[in-house]
Amino acid sequence: MTVQQWTFVIVGLTFCLYIGVAIWARAGSTKEFYVAGGGVSPLANGMATAADWMSAASYLSMAGLISFMGYGGSQYLMGWTGGYVLLALLLAPYLRKFGKFTVPDFIGERYYSKQARLVALICAIFVSFTYVVGQMKGVGVAFARFLEIPFSTGIFVGIGIVFFYAVLGGMKGITYTQVAQYCVLIFAYTVPAIFISIQMVGNPIPQIGMGSTLSDGTYLLDKLNLLSKDLGFEEYTKSGIEDRVNVFFITAALMFGTAGLPHVIVRFFTVPKVRDARKSAGYALFFIAILYTTAPAVAAFARTNLIQTVSNKPYAEMPEWFKKWEAAELINFSDKNGDGKIQYLAANQQNELVIDRDIMVLANPEIAKLPAWVIALVVAGGLAAALSTAAGLLLVIATSISHDLFKNYLKPNISEKGELLSARIAIAVAVVAAGLAGLNPPGFVAQVVALAFGLAAASFFPAIILGIFDKRMNKEGAISGMIIGIVFTALYIWYFKPQLGGPGQPSDYWFGIKPEGIGIIGMLLNLVVSFAVSRLTSPPPLEVQNLVEEIRIPRGAREATH
Repeated sequence: MTVQQWTFVIVGLTFCLYIGVAIWARAGSTKEFYVAGGGVSPLANGMATAADWMSAASYLSMAGLISFMGYGGSQYLMGWTGGYVLLALLLAPYLRKFGKFTVPDFIGERYYSKQARLVALICAIFVSFTYVVGQMKGVGVAFARFLEIPFSTGIFVGIGIVFFYAVLGGMKGITYTQVAQYCVLIFAYTVPAIFISIQMVGNPIPQIGMGSTLSDGTYLLDKLNLLSKDLGFEEYTKSGIEDRVNVFFITAALMFGTAGLPHVIVRFFTVPKVRDARKSAGYALFFIAILYTTAPAVAAFARTNLIQTVSNKPYAEMPEWFKKWEAAELINFSDKNGDGKIQYLAANQQNELVIDRDIMVLANPEIAKLPAWVIALVVAGGLAAALSTAAGLLLVIATSISHDLFKNYLKPNISEKGELLSARIAIAVAVVAAGLAGLNPPGFVAQVVALAFGLAAASFFPAIILGIFDKRMNKEGAISGMIIGIVFTALYIWYFKPQLGGPGQPSDYWFGIKPEGIGIIGMLLNLVVSFAVSRLTSPPPLEVQNLVEEIRIPRGAREATH
């Protein structure tokens, strides 16, 4: 069968599986819609968390960015992995014991204030929407390749798919769908990596293959360094001083942002007990590590094969995959000197080839001429990764609107049926808006997601960490800190992201910090303001201070309530 036929078969089968699971696990109550009834096993929740966590940014974009950035791309690996460890060990068990299943719920009760809840609600929607825009870009890329259609059309197809199963199942349906999606995406990611590692260096373990020798006796990374230098790029393994600055700030922003992501935190409320939250965090970290340790190898393999396939080669002789990505508007060739050959060089006036980095993982098996079924499998995995996280994020948006806004502010007497309806309407509106924004996102998928992490670090992390470990932290401090943190970070991102219309230029970055890393400065501002204001105002009520003491005692668990 052709690649297209294999893709229809494999993607069709996986979608039937997802939709079947969503229907089987359809939420019938608000508790099932928000936290899957609180009865998910630690193993299943670990898989679902891993799928929720490993979005299109991890599956599609991370290896693509590393393949072009080289050493500098390690910031995404270190930040996301380290952040999950921070969340699992430092926050998740305490939040689960607190017993509230949304971040605004936690902040509203911990800081005994409807105003604090409202600020947290606005921040949750802002962070989640930014994140889901990146996922919709990934959905569009995957559907563009799957259906061989323009990227913009792929976005609209993705809107319809996400709308269907996210609106139908709620957290219960999404959880079990994500278990299936994890199995698909991890198999789809590792199988081609193993194939290509054997093909290039004769080693079936990609993590080792990346550091092995090619058939001519040269090390793979040495060969890649030489190829990069010949085209005017920096050595793949080289890092400059400026890179180190942003490696630090982006890594830190991703780490602390992880610990404030609402769609990840809510997963720890789907298990029965605090002990189960700890176990599911451990399982998730193991499942995540499988992909994250494979990504650098995928990046190196893809970059090497790409350069050798396209550089200074006749355009007329380009393989089928090149023409298909060109038709999808994600590869652009302009023959500037009219010689019919592709001049692929470091960005300058002579460069004739522009490649969207988000296609590298999907194109990798095609460039390496792997079997058609492997190529189709990678497309199915990309869709699984993008759709799983998009669904989780949309649920956070729906929960924030239906539970935190309607239930606690606008319509306190709303029925359970009415609350479910408002949640599903909120998902429908959010998915359409995110899809439209995904047509022209402010960067590649991983970069857009990094912006969301920065916003989460600047807004939620200080409020959560101080809410757990500082009895003296009060509502005035938390509200002031969250507002200062997210406003500063959002304005910096807007000012220095030309896609958002800001007038700033990269040469004007503060201390050389890119927008993807500025969240750490916003977080520090939040911490300083929160701490200072809390010490200059009245302490929290005694019952709140006792509550903080109680949630740090590692025994028992209160059932999540709404």
